[in-house]
Amino acid sequence: MSIWFNKNISISDFAHWGKDTLGEHLGMQFISIGDNFLKATMPVDHRTKQPYGLLHGGASVALAETIGSVGSALIINTEKFCVGLEINANHIRSVREGIVIATATPLHIGAQTHVWDIKIEDEKEHLVCICRLTVAILQRKDVL
Repeated sequence: MSIWFNKNISISDFAHWGKDTLGEHLGMQFISIGDNFLKATMPVDHRTKQPYGLLHGGASVALAETIGSVGSALIINTEKFCVGLEINANHIRSVREGIVIATATPLHIGAQTHVWDIKIEDEKEHLVCICRLTVAILQRKDVL
């Protein structure tokens, strides 16, 4: 059973959300949406590396927060608004080139919070980073 508010959602329905954002600057692209998961990629290049030539941990966290936040936005109705509340990350393996693939699945979908499990892997499916993101769900009148 689909967790998404729009049961017929496709990537083309929300791809424009990334325009002129950090995600666009870092080269993030959504590649897959299933009944209860979302996948996105990010290149490991001059935008996302730290001085030692490795994928920057902050870039991994930006990818995780982006995919989890978009996931929450796809679950809630338009009368609500979502924002990241807390994120943690464990950096498991380094990456020097190629792309990384993030998969977000919900651990909890509540009325006021969502909790996401985000696994980031390299192209050989080696675990690079694991994150947990908590998203606050607010009524639009509360924030606008």
